[in-house]
Amino acid sequence: MDVLEHLFSPIRIKGLTLSNRAVMPAMGTGLAEEGGWVGEALLAYLKRQASSGAGLIITEVAAVHKDGMSSPSQLSAWDDRFIPGLKRLAETIHGAGGKAAVQLHHPGRESAWLVSQGRAVSASAMPSAVHRQAGREMTLAEIEEMVAAFGSAAARAREAGFDAVEVHGAHGYLLAQFLSARSNIRQDAYGGSLENRARFTLEILAEVRRRVGDDFPISLRVSAEEAIKNGYLVEDIQKLAPAFVRAGADIIHASIGTHGSPGGITSASAELEPGFNAWRARKIKEVVDVPVIAVGRFQDPALADEVIGRGDADLAAFGRQQLADPDYLIKARSGRSRAIRRCLSCNQGCIERLMLNEGTIRCAINPETGQELVYPKGPAKRPRRVLIVGAGPAGLIAACEAARLGHRVALYERQAKAGGTVQLAGLGPFKEGYLAWIDWLFERVKEAGVAVHLGEAASAETLKREGPEAVILATGAEAAPLAASWAADPKVVQADDVLLGRVPPGQDVVVVGAGWTGMETADFLLAKGSRVTVVEVLDRSPVISFTAHGYWLNRRFRDHKSRQLFETEIQAVGENEITVRHKGEAVVLAPVDQVVTAVGRRPCLDLEKALEESSLKYTVVGDARGARRIIEAVEEGARAAWEL
Repeated sequence: MDVLEHLFSPIRIKGLTLSNRAVMPAMGTGLAEEGGWVGEALLAYLKRQASSGAGLIITEVAAVHKDGMSSPSQLSAWDDRFIPGLKRLAETIHGAGGKAAVQLHHPGRESAWLVSQGRAVSASAMPSAVHRQAGREMTLAEIEEMVAAFGSAAARAREAGFDAVEVHGAHGYLLAQFLSARSNIRQDAYGGSLENRARFTLEILAEVRRRVGDDFPISLRVSAEEAIKNGYLVEDIQKLAPAFVRAGADIIHASIGTHGSPGGITSASAELEPGFNAWRARKIKEVVDVPVIAVGRFQDPALADEVIGRGDADLAAFGRQQLADPDYLIKARSGRSRAIRRCLSCNQGCIERLMLNEGTIRCAINPETGQELVYPKGPAKRPRRVLIVGAGPAGLIAACEAARLGHRVALYERQAKAGGTVQLAGLGPFKEGYLAWIDWLFERVKEAGVAVHLGEAASAETLKREGPEAVILATGAEAAPLAASWAADPKVVQADDVLLGRVPPGQDVVVVGAGWTGMETADFLLAKGSRVTVVEVLDRSPVISFTAHGYWLNRRFRDHKSRQLFETEIQAVGENEITVRHKGEAVVLAPVDQVVTAVGRRPCLDLEKALEESSLKYTVVGDARGARRIIEAVEEGARAAWEL
């Protein structure tokens, strides 16, 4: 059994005792109802999260001012009429065994919604690195009003039964806009020196303390370092931290970065090591005598235990890991750490889904998260015989969920290994976590009692032999062939063949296609020592740099001084060169000893005809329906199982 004596030791903060040192930090969900009200979806989500046993559960950002709602449905605490809903929220967390804190927030200029309405305010009228637009500079009267608003919201949280509040001073939001010299060029008492720029935060902490009393814990979430060009450093926060404590902070929650920091560091991708930010927490801990929370890709309870044990921090925040597996602490405490579903840091459901307005919170690898109201607890009213064809992400999740609900499941996969295209995607730099996830998922499938047939393609005979009542077709996709005449040249190969080692990488390689497959194939080739040029018919890459993984992918490409040629098509492949049409002009690229194509995939639906002839009920999921990310494949596979 894992001991984890440091992580599982209690800690007392003012009048609050936490049973362990694990913290669920605030994460935006989009689950509040329009107007900022608490609804059933948010309650169900937090009830499930609080069942993790984490010592402290911090709700998502709650607006402290009516003109500070970052979206029409942001959770709100700016008026007494929100107290009943907040009370239900606190009671729900308590009922699941957790201690509850609410995070108090104003976005300042970091809200596209407020910016679009001309209602965004900030320390100064400086443009945001995210939205490229400025908020209006706050007047002294507005500053005074905002200080009072934070205090009033904190008082409402205490009245609603919360155990603590957290003041959000991190990630480039309003308090951080005052603190940063990049966004604060004021000439009054709230601008200029570091101490003046911190005045707004200090006044808010003091007012919150005045409104909640001496025994009620106050956490300050602050970016320990701004992590952006000409931003403040951890040494600056070291200077300010004792003043934050004197003003009222009982906890320093040491995050990092702003939403404009390169590489999405506030929600770091797999390029950054787990626990990468713990040393900054230690820097702050050196100068204060209150607990410090460490943040930064904590997935493994053993790592958090180590960080706490060596004195880097007093508590550790498990954000995205909570979403991936709310039972991670229960498993660790019972010695089943290998059974923990580890967060991929892919950000598809928890960050990018909200950022790209694709809907409310999800987890790419945990279909329960954000769907607690529709997630079936089981068992099914009538167990069925289910055949699942294909053991990629969609098929594996479907098999797990169908078996969990009591169905009798057989899973067929024509390849010798499970995983589908994830077996390709996981071969690139920093992607090994994807292969580990497939291994984890496959183990769960076997544990669930699914009859697994690897290396065996399903056929019409299989349908007769298995006699299923329902079929889930998760047969994935294969590389699409090219119709171009030059595609027959021996130097032209498929990305799949290079990634799987069937064809050795060339020295001077042209990759055709700048989408995710093409760019990750280029990344793979660069790591193998190839010189790479990417050509793409579109005028830009679909791999956007404002996503965390997309940033690092493009950065590595630039660091290797590799070329991307957009609006470019191959015209001919020669002996040691290729001719392309680049923006209407013929261009010769040389030397070129290999052309790797990554121009899309086509669904594998060989079994569909037999299914149609059999009149069996079947559902097509994942790449068999069309190009899918993991998040879509997992959700489709899960829903197919839920709807049996």
